[in-house]
Amino acid sequence: MSKATVFAPGSIGNVGPGFDVLGLAVEGIGDRVTVELTDGAARVAEVTGRDAELVPRDPARNVASIAAAAWLRNAGIEKNAIVSIHKGLPLAGGIGGSAASSVGGALAACLAAGGDDDRNRLIAAALEAESTMAGPHLDNIAACVTGGLALCRSVDPIDIVGITVQAPWSVVLLSPRVRIETKQSRAILPRTWDSARWIQQMANTSALLHAFATGDAELLRRSLDDRYAEPLRAPLIPNFYEVKQAALDAGALGSSISGGGPTIFAIVAGDADACAAAMKAAMSDVGADVHIASIAKNGARHV
Repeated sequence: MSKATVFAPGSIGNVGPGFDVLGLAVEGIGDRVTVELTDGAARVAEVTGRDAELVPRDPARNVASIAAAAWLRNAGIEKNAIVSIHKGLPLAGGIGGSAASSVGGALAACLAAGGDDDRNRLIAAALEAESTMAGPHLDNIAACVTGGLALCRSVDPIDIVGITVQAPWSVVLLSPRVRIETKQSRAILPRTWDSARWIQQMANTSALLHAFATGDAELLRRSLDDRYAEPLRAPLIPNFYEVKQAALDAGALGSSISGGGPTIFAIVAGDADACAAAMKAAMSDVGADVHIASIAKNGARHV
């Protein structure tokens, strides 16, 4: 095979308090990336779908192309990649758009070359591409690769733990039609933090991980509480607190900012349609897209 197509799912970065540590893959939305190997020059052949006009055509600036090249180089394969992308995820939307394209480029290159889809090699190639956008962090990449909930214990060396979510919870994603660049949303965060808040954040993250791993809805309700990024990023998102409260009033177990925003997510054990309607009503003065999804059981895959 010298050509392969991959679907890479979207994801929620941080999942509330788990800044750069937890990622959650969501079903039904993602990017489709095709890589064809060539002896000629690398190029981006086509970009279609959401925000296609904003995606760089220069292979040196396109994350799918960068990731494909990184995987081929690291595998010692002297070929270049012709990349085609269909975007299902928005740029600067906070639901892992650049991570999905990066993972898709790496995995499609691997499959096209008939290579070993070693997880850490895929993640390393995707990380090389993602780092050009927002620095080295793995939460979205890891979730996109493993599916379910991903725990990123270490970036260097790469150490990822995939967690199967033990409850049939739904995810509601509300994406206001504004853009927040990841670099911008990271730049406003403090580099140091006082110990009392850090301890509580660590406790919330640990409890949240246990809640997903055991299906404990009440523990998730108590622990999906981000005290680090959410208070500083909320002013960048129109009506954030109104949307969050609407989600909780409609029965959501918890709600916060997905990645760097502007997407707001809610975890729902009950009526996801009612929660989505309430969230959208609270954002009625700003255009927004709503997506209801299950938590993805699988990560990026050949299609």
